[in-house]
Amino acid sequence: MSPADPAPAPAAPSPARSGRGVFVVFEGGDGAGKSTQVRRLVETLRAGGHDVVRTREPGGTPLGETLRGLVLDPAHAPVDARTEALLFAAARAAHVEQLIRPALAAGRTVVSDRFADSSAAYQGAGRGLGVDRVAALNDWATAGLVPDLTVLLDVPAGTGRARRELRDGRDGDRLETEPDAFHDANRQAFLALAARDPGRYLVLDAVRPPEELAAEVAEAVHARLAGHPRPTAEVGA
Repeated sequence: MSPADPAPAPAAPSPARSGRGVFVVFEGGDGAGKSTQVRRLVETLRAGGHDVVRTREPGGTPLGETLRGLVLDPAHAPVDARTEALLFAAARAAHVEQLIRPALAAGRTVVSDRFADSSAAYQGAGRGLGVDRVAALNDWATAGLVPDLTVLLDVPAGTGRARRELRDGRDGDRLETEPDAFHDANRQAFLALAARDPGRYLVLDAVRPPEELAAEVAEAVHARLAGHPRPTAEVGA
């Protein structure tokens, strides 16, 4: 998973900008191709003149990146399910308050590799804590922030594993190396979450060629952006 852009210093909304930015999240299992699609979308948006913040979870802030190491490093295993869920929620709370909300308030487009639905799937379903219980924890951690668009890249657990092994060999972080049954439970939870809120989700068969996926993602994001006019400088600013 590629790193996010360096975290900018939090900034108050500028009086020279109007309108809230658009929040786009990529979700899916390990090996679904999220990092590739995040990169392609960010490049496309920046080429079109959009001010884009690229970020990831856990991470996005110095605290989040530190917690990322703690929660994903196999050296820290075993980590019980509740502790794991709380570490992800803590990293997410910092991410929202220090990076995502300020960027959206300034009219910027935020593109994140994972957000709260990952915890609902991985800790709620995969770890057995309960999807709704973990979702409620993260709703509190984010103060109710919901993406404008969630792109779910759907692949079978075996496909994700094969891709990860091709990329990293048999190495991987503490969650990537879980058995296929864990990843299949996550996949089914993602699909169930998408079925609950179809207006927010774009569900794509991520076995398809990356360029086809990127074109569909770009079309969906541009549709969302059309409903959020790009901030413009005031006359004389």
